[in-house]
Amino acid sequence: MFEGGARPNGTKAEIYAELMGQFRGLIDGEKDAIANAANLSALLAWGLEGLNWAGIYILRGEELVLGPFQGRPACVRIPFGKGVCGTALARRETIIVPDVHEFPGHIACDAASRAELVVPLWQGEKIAGVLDLDSPLPARFDAEDAKGCEALARLLMSGSDGL
Repeated sequence: MFEGGARPNGTKAEIYAELMGQFRGLIDGEKDAIANAANLSALLAWGLEGLNWAGIYILRGEELVLGPFQGRPACVRIPFGKGVCGTALARRETIIVPDVHEFPGHIACDAASRAELVVPLWQGEKIAGVLDLDSPLPARFDAEDAKGCEALARLLMSGSDGL
């Protein structure tokens, strides 16, 4: 189960390794994707410094719909190809945005956000949604964050019954 206490520290690789272990414990035996997504959002919000939002958007038809999250109230629906989340969905790839104010078509759900990381949630060959992290710090996310969040996203999707 969750061994929460002090926020993980060390290198990014060490932090993500610790978060993976914590998340494995949280989802052990639980197949409900919404419950697991809620715990992933909370774990990331607790475990990573410099975030102001961590959550999941679920693909419903041609748009992403707000799922479990931690942070301020958020945009409820994001059209395919719009904003960073919709663009990650359309491109079918992880996107790191150092400064969202320079991203064409950025959807400002929280004006305090400066950097964003969006990871597609793969269910087999299809995308079921996205993992979205926002930060008030410019250039908060890098390739190590993408790698760590992609691993957490794979674990979320492999251990659940689908979004």
